[in-house]
Amino acid sequence: MKHKINVESLISADSPFVWNCYTQPSHIVNWNFASDDWHCPSAENDLRVGGKYRVRMEAKDGSFGFDLEATYTEVEVDSRFVFVMADDREVSFSMSPEGNNTLVSIEFEAENMNPLETQRAGWQAILDNFKKYLESIR
Repeated sequence: MKHKINVESLISADSPFVWNCYTQPSHIVNWNFASDDWHCPSAENDLRVGGKYRVRMEAKDGSFGFDLEATYTEVEVDSRFVFVMADDREVSFSMSPEGNNTLVSIEFEAENMNPLETQRAGWQAILDNFKKYLESIR
């Protein structure tokens, strides 16, 4: 049985802006990492059912890095999507307006190598970095 973990963030921006910054490669490379000693040097996103999402995440000192690849299984433009990563874990992204803000929610299937809290904290850190990036460019 796969364990699902949810992370959320309320972002001070409207939904179209949030969607654009979450899905456009030119923005993804600016926020898709959990800490300042990491970066995302490349991103590709073919946002359609059957399309691929690919990012490279690396430690800035070059000591470690990995490629994340996923295939979209559901896409509702400006609202939500689901993709399946190469290791068959599913990730669901959704957003909803909350007044002048947008609530972003990500649910993902945990992997078996790291503690659940470590995984939750890592995904939350990336989402927090996304929020920080968006609010800095507004």
